Amino acid sequence: MREALSLAPGVMSQKNSEVKRSARERLRVEQERQKTSEKRRRTLKVGAVVVGVLVVAAVVGVTVASQTGGGEADGQSAKPISVGRASAPAKLTVYEDFRCPACGQFENTYRGTVKSLEKAGKLKADYHLVTLIDGNMGGSGSREAANAAACARDEGKFSQYHDVLYQNQPAEQDDTFASTKRLFQLAGKVQGLDSAAFRKCVTTGKHDKWVKRSNDDFRASKHQATPTVLLDGKDVYGDQSNPLTPDKLKQMVERKS
Repeated sequence: MREALSLAPGVMSQKNSEVKRSARERLRVEQERQKTSEKRRRTLKVGAVVVGVLVVAAVVGVTVASQTGGGEADGQSAKPISVGRASAPAKLTVYEDFRCPACGQFENTYRGTVKSLEKAGKLKADYHLVTLIDGNMGGSGSREAANAAACARDEGKFSQYHDVLYQNQPAEQDDTFASTKRLFQLAGKVQGLDSAAFRKCVTTGKHDKWVKRSNDDFRASKHQATPTVLLDGKDVYGDQSNPLTPDKLKQMVERKS
């Protein structure tokens, strides 16, 4: 009995040690598992952040492209510069030259009507800028003004600058718009436009290729003169036997709304 009794504490001690070792081992394994799990979570989090940054960068790239590419070449044709709501039920297509007196007359007569319809969401206007007067009379004012207008588009100021150019249009034979100094002076009439970015765009002829493509497209079309004004593809300005008026234009657009 004594022998038996003397052995019992040793056995119990051994069992306790085994239990402790087992517990420590389980604790160690659990700690290792937690470390591995935490490392994995950190890795996944970093990966998600990287993917998020790449997605944001891609979205920003698309946004910038949509804001600055509206006047660039699209395949084999030059995109027009658009003003107004894209979903507007009526579309006005205008082919014009900043040196063209008849274009100035059209713009100064119909400006209020067109802007009112655009503001109401009833009309979108697509502007195709051409350089017929440069070709017919010499000079470069048509091209320089068209490039400057596209530069204003880059700054979100196309409509305002477009109007200022026509409100200050020189005589047809006067190539004033060939002067970058004059183009900068007129940009000063549009709040926030006469910036370093705008000046660089103008002086480097950033959009000259687009202007040339736009003019080439016009020459290849069936249209023969500026301004050519189409409402949903139909010429509404060229028929002198049934002249267009601002009221007629407004009525035709509103019938489509």
